Amino acid sequence: MPQNDSLTGSNVLTKENITNDYRLACESRQVSLLGRKDTMGGRSKFGIFGDGKELAQIALAKAFKPGDFRSGYYRDQTIEAALGNLSWQQFFAQMYAHADLAHEPSTGGRSMNGHFSTRWLDENGQWLDQTKLFNSVCDISSTAGQIPRSIGLAYASKLYRNNKDLSYLSHFSHHGNEIVFATIGDASTSQGMFWEGMNAAGVLQIPLLTSIWDDGYGISVPVEYQTTKGSISKAMAGLQRNEDELGMEIMTVAGWDYPALIETYQKAAKICREEQVPVLVHVTELTQPQGHSTSGSHERYKSKQRLKWENERDCNLRFRDWILKNGYATDEELEQIEAEAKEYATQARNQAWQAYRKELDKEYLETIQLLQEAGQESRHGNELSNVTLELSKTYLPLRRDFVSSIRKALRIIGKNENPHKNSLQQLLRKNLLENKERFNTHLYSETTESPMHVQAVKPVFSDNSRTVDGREIIRSYFNALFEKDPRVIALGEDIGMIGDVNQGFAGLQEKYGELRITDTGIRETTIVGQGIGLAMRGLRPIVEIQYFDYIYYALATLTDDLASLRYRTAGGQKAPLIVRTRGHRLEGIWHSGSPMGAMLGSLRGMHVAVPRNFTQAAGFYNTLMQGDDPALIIEPLNSYRQKEILPDNIGEICVPLGIPEIIREGKDITIVTYGSMCRIVMEAAAQLHDLGIEAEVIDVQTLLPFDIHSSIVESIKKTNRVIFADEDHPGSASGYMMQQVLEKQNAYRWLDSAPVTISAKDHRTPYGSDGDYFTKPNMDDIIETAYQIMHEADPSNYPELF
Repeated sequence: MPQNDSLTGSNVLTKENITNDYRLACESRQVSLLGRKDTMGGRSKFGIFGDGKELAQIALAKAFKPGDFRSGYYRDQTIEAALGNLSWQQFFAQMYAHADLAHEPSTGGRSMNGHFSTRWLDENGQWLDQTKLFNSVCDISSTAGQIPRSIGLAYASKLYRNNKDLSYLSHFSHHGNEIVFATIGDASTSQGMFWEGMNAAGVLQIPLLTSIWDDGYGISVPVEYQTTKGSISKAMAGLQRNEDELGMEIMTVAGWDYPALIETYQKAAKICREEQVPVLVHVTELTQPQGHSTSGSHERYKSKQRLKWENERDCNLRFRDWILKNGYATDEELEQIEAEAKEYATQARNQAWQAYRKELDKEYLETIQLLQEAGQESRHGNELSNVTLELSKTYLPLRRDFVSSIRKALRIIGKNENPHKNSLQQLLRKNLLENKERFNTHLYSETTESPMHVQAVKPVFSDNSRTVDGREIIRSYFNALFEKDPRVIALGEDIGMIGDVNQGFAGLQEKYGELRITDTGIRETTIVGQGIGLAMRGLRPIVEIQYFDYIYYALATLTDDLASLRYRTAGGQKAPLIVRTRGHRLEGIWHSGSPMGAMLGSLRGMHVAVPRNFTQAAGFYNTLMQGDDPALIIEPLNSYRQKEILPDNIGEICVPLGIPEIIREGKDITIVTYGSMCRIVMEAAAQLHDLGIEAEVIDVQTLLPFDIHSSIVESIKKTNRVIFADEDHPGSASGYMMQQVLEKQNAYRWLDSAPVTISAKDHRTPYGSDGDYFTKPNMDDIIETAYQIMHEADPSNYPELF
């Protein structure tokens, strides 16, 4: 009879359940072992595995219900297998980077192994019923990077439970009863994202169950170098709730203690689900039998004593001993399970490899045959034979090898006649097109849900239209938006009670309630994470970074998680979050930034809108709300108190993405700009008119996408001169605009003068009006730069100024 069974009498600890769990633990261990061999043998580029964590993950999976979410990291293979989200054949297909969703549905071969996801979208980009799925958010490799979005996923359950207006969204929630299982390695808890996230979870009181897999090391660095007191649960003890204070529940359990693990996770999930209280489960005494990854051996940094200690605490061996001790199976039965698990894992690996190579081998033979035929009928036969021979000797040739060989052959053939040249060209075009589909798609929405399909709705004005401050324009828009769409949630510092620092939400929290317009702490990373999680669960959040300069706090989360989500899941997941911030043309090092170059380099996969006024801003919000892509909107910071006419249809106007606007026509020189610079350039253009120069001013309106119809080149055809002006550092957004127009639109053909960029100085903007004037582009700079270009072209009519 069981000697260590605190769950006696339950339906959990039956012989069938226990032996099935042991079978899964053995299978998972075997695929880890085989995976390492495959990497060392050259079949895969890299391997990282969940060996040593099998038992804790099985226990966690038993507490998982349909509709729940896993927001974890790359060692969670046993959880995914236990939930039925992952077959071992799919596990190996991901190792081999099999770029076929039929074989590798998590990422289509785009992420390295251990990065799992549930497909939430159908082939048309429409949401599936998340309440019927064991939801798994696509993993990211950035340590602790999964924590910010975990806050938002769990916060969504709180909103679904407490906001009855959301009850119609029944395919996203069972009345808020879903919990989120976040997982993280012990060493990664040293990251700021983890601490910020745990603090936010305790403040918000959300159903987040965070598991810490503690194997005592972060690659080679032991826990005493990582964590105060050598224990994350001890270090976090101050967050423990009590009778008088809210907080989180903290539990500790050994990773080899099967019944204790099951009991711990059942209890933790019950607290989370019923009380909506965050729980942290610190799983201790775990091991990592193969070390951190295939990049090295842990025997280099672990002592013999430590290795012996780990072997004695291997969870699978301890589980085996427990089964025998408590009489749930015989040694012979377990040996049979072990043998079957090894055979099953090997079979899955072989099937995955065969399926992967079948496609490649077909393409390989097609390429070899065509190269041989071309070589037989060419005066460059020897050179072409060498290309064929080189390809035939390649160990496990890949598509890059086929394509590179074809390209090399075509260069050898050159202008010479060859009956197979056309076939080689066709094969190359076919390969490039197919591989573009495999590797270069789904950066943005490619469905009817794309905001790129939203048509312009122009503002309507009447005799009754009032002239008001810009802040009243955007407030009127948000009022209209919140009134018509209960899915819309706004989060940010000072956004609620005072209506944001510039009054764009003034009075709206009082009208729509704290659940919809919510103040947060000063924690940019988890503000964005909250928004990502909410957007993943069918809501339409707008999150605020108070000033553009502070976006760097959240940049890792924006680029690693949000911007790449649709791409790295090959169109399987999305998070249509709008990040709202304000920037440009204030004063001081931390309140005047325009780091557009950093955004352009980091946020491909998000749209970036740069409105020059608040009517435009409202139109962008409306457009993006009708689409399903994430976006960043930078409102012009110095325009909240500038006057605009309030459109009668403020809630309906839409500004299409990627369509520049000519805001002043001219014939002599084109000036391309955006955002707050538009006002300065327009003032300069007025003075240039007095100097006999007619400048055409173009507001690009969005930087991602940029001028999708190549309209700016039409202006340059007319003026033959161009200036690109912005407030970013030299070579950043101005350089980007120049590349887009001169290279992609071939505008260089129409230039009679050298193109010029005007940007800020290399350093940050010092405090004070003088600092702004001598650091950021000003009206005088614009005038004199345009005049100098005209002077060089026509010095007699435009003599030197100084």
